[in-house]
Amino acid sequence: MNTLFDLSGKTAVAIGGNSVLGASMAKGLAAHGAKVAIVGRNLDKANEVVKEIQEMGGEAKAFQADVVSRKALEQAAADIEAWSGGWDILLNAPGKNSTTPFFDLEMDEWDDIMNVNLKGIVVTCQVFAKRMIEQKRVGSIINISSVSSTTPLSKVFTYSVSKAGLNSVTQFLAREFATEGIRVNAIIPGFFPAEQNRKILSEERTESIMNHTPMRRFGDPDELQGAAVFLASDKASSFVTGTTIRVDGGFGSMTI
Repeated sequence: MNTLFDLSGKTAVAIGGNSVLGASMAKGLAAHGAKVAIVGRNLDKANEVVKEIQEMGGEAKAFQADVVSRKALEQAAADIEAWSGGWDILLNAPGKNSTTPFFDLEMDEWDDIMNVNLKGIVVTCQVFAKRMIEQKRVGSIINISSVSSTTPLSKVFTYSVSKAGLNSVTQFLAREFATEGIRVNAIIPGFFPAEQNRKILSEERTESIMNHTPMRRFGDPDELQGAAVFLASDKASSFVTGTTIRVDGGFGSMTI
């Protein structure tokens, strides 16, 4: 039991690991022994996360890539492999949101959000999972979904659709990669103080969220670490694939 959540000797790639939620989960993986590659568009932010991991005694390095660019992802993968020899854990945590009303939605904005939240994850998995399979690594892919993926939220139409699609991708790839020793799961966070939802948290909306969250509070980013470490561990979650784990304060169990 003492080694159930031990990730020593593992390398984790955290796509979007420079975001609030991605950084917290990456730090959780590092705290349990994983060597972590922080991948993001903003290299300065990625380096800040690396510094925090190093200060807590972990090993990490920053890499720059945008999930909308296959070329950038392939370069990051090559650079990470040169640094660590490969990877065992892929954490997909990029995200983009918008409050544009449905009838005002332009397809350029639709494409932009879909490219990051859905297409970008598909391409990331093509690049990184393929190499995991080639190296015959037993591993874990963890996608970060949203409560809006199962019950669409008002004011975030495209985001909700993209995350519903991500759940489907998670299940499909779980079936696709199971015989290769790679598990694919998703975490469904509730409401956390992340960049993409701050702009829609008016006083009225916050009250509505609290009324729909039995625990009556927002989540703390560090509260996602347990689920991430569990899914990353090939000992703790060795028979878990194709599932979604809610970390939402009971939001998904609330009706009226």
